[in-house]
This record gives sequence, C-alpha cells and structure tokens, in this order.
Amino acid sequence: MDTSLKSTLHRRGLRMTPQRQLVLDAVRELGHATPEQICTRVQSAAPAVNITTVYRTLDLLEELRLVRHTHLGHGAPTYSEREHEHLHLVCHECGAVGEAPTELMEEFAARLREGQGFAVDVTHVALSGRCADCVRADEAQLEEAQ
Repeated sequence: MDTSLKSTLHRRGLRMTPQRQLVLDAVRELGHATPEQICTRVQSAAPAVNITTVYRTLDLLEELRLVRHTHLGHGAPTYSEREHEHLHLVCHECGAVGEAPTELMEEFAARLREGQGFAVDVTHVALSGRCADCVRADEAQLEEAQ
C-alpha cells in the first residue's frame, strides 16, 4: 500500500480505498494511459470498479498532485505519474508517442515568459508531427519511386 497516498488522503479527511490504490498502481504501471486503459487494468483485479470511479479517482489524484494529465491529440487525456516529466512527441501518421527532455523547450518557454508574460507548463506539451520511422518510410518510398 502506498503510505504517502494514505497519509495525504488522511490529512485531507479522506480515507484510503482499494480502488484508489488500484488506480494509482495502474497509472504507475502503464506510464501513459487513458482513463479507459486504466479502468481495464483496474478491472483485471477488481471487476466491479467502473469508469466513473476511475475518472473521479484520477481527478482526486491530480488534485493531490500525484498524477498529471496530458492531451496528446483528440480524444481522452492520458495520465502519468507527477514526476514523469517530458515533452510528448505524437506521430499523426502512425500514432506513436515518443518522449523528449523538457530542456529542449527552455529557450522557447523563456521567450514566451518575457514577450507574452505567459508561463508555459512544458510537461503538459504534446508536439504533433511525424516520427522517425514514418519519415524514413516516406524517404525510402521516394527513393524507390525515382
């Protein structure tokens, strides 16, 4: 059992439940996962847990700053542990999700802060484009056509 989760909940007058622990465990195990994927994982251990419980628990865990969500495009957000900080690279061709260090955005974030007064959360950023595999496949296809 996660004692930090239990003590955080207790300080807020909430109790630790098996469902809360299962949802947090699923987020940790899956890395990046939608609420539906998390629900499927939780239901493998506790079939009676429904998607509404998972959404409510994710909201609570995010409020407690134990998980974070990111929008990787259209559709449901994905959840990961709070400490799991990086940029998300989403291939709009094959759907692959890659990672890049947040330091790559430091100059951009500083320019936004100076010029616009806007402080960007770079850990919440998803960049859309084409992954290396899709770029290579297109280049190979072009070479064959020539």
